[in-house]
Amino acid sequence: MILQACQLTCTRGGRQLFNHINFDISVGDAMRVEGVNGSGKTSLLRLLCGLSSPEEGEVRWNGKNIAKTREEFGSQRIYLGHANGVKDDLIAWENVVVAAILSGNPITRDEAYAALGHLGLHQAADLPTRSLSQGQRKRVALARLQFGMKAPLWILDEPFTALDQKTVMHLCDTLNQHINRGGMVIYTTHQEITLAPRRMLTLDLSHGAVC
Repeated sequence: MILQACQLTCTRGGRQLFNHINFDISVGDAMRVEGVNGSGKTSLLRLLCGLSSPEEGEVRWNGKNIAKTREEFGSQRIYLGHANGVKDDLIAWENVVVAAILSGNPITRDEAYAALGHLGLHQAADLPTRSLSQGQRKRVALARLQFGMKAPLWILDEPFTALDQKTVMHLCDTLNQHINRGGMVIYTTHQEITLAPRRMLTLDLSHGAVC
């Protein structure tokens, strides 16, 4: 399995954010996307997910343009963005169950409780999501990763924001487990974290370079 960015160029509001970005990421790899605010980090992640289209270039999954294989590619990736993707009108555990169903991996209520418990949300599992703090809402969103192992590609936009140190360490463990099973992770963060992939890449959008 391989994800390729081929000559990606992105323009928003009449301003070019980045141009001719090229990279490939394969099983066991991780890539951190860096850049100053406004450099296009979130825009790039949305392009890689197929949620928006590049001005030029294409994204390929196993050699095929993702624009032509949306359903197949959609089942192969998990995307967590800034908005977390949780529904305020659901109970916390219900959000986890719904997310698992949508990812094609249905779970039970007890499994949702266990996933939330791993993230320190034992007491909040039965609360309406709208009543939770920003950090708790983030953890509800992250709980779906416990059941996302069938999707090899994880694309995460600032997943460590609003988390305490204990939860940051737990999330790093989850990401490393996924990578060790042959998964791939692309992420943005302003924090210093420790991952141990087969190959660690850094894409700096401020300079358009991959290292």
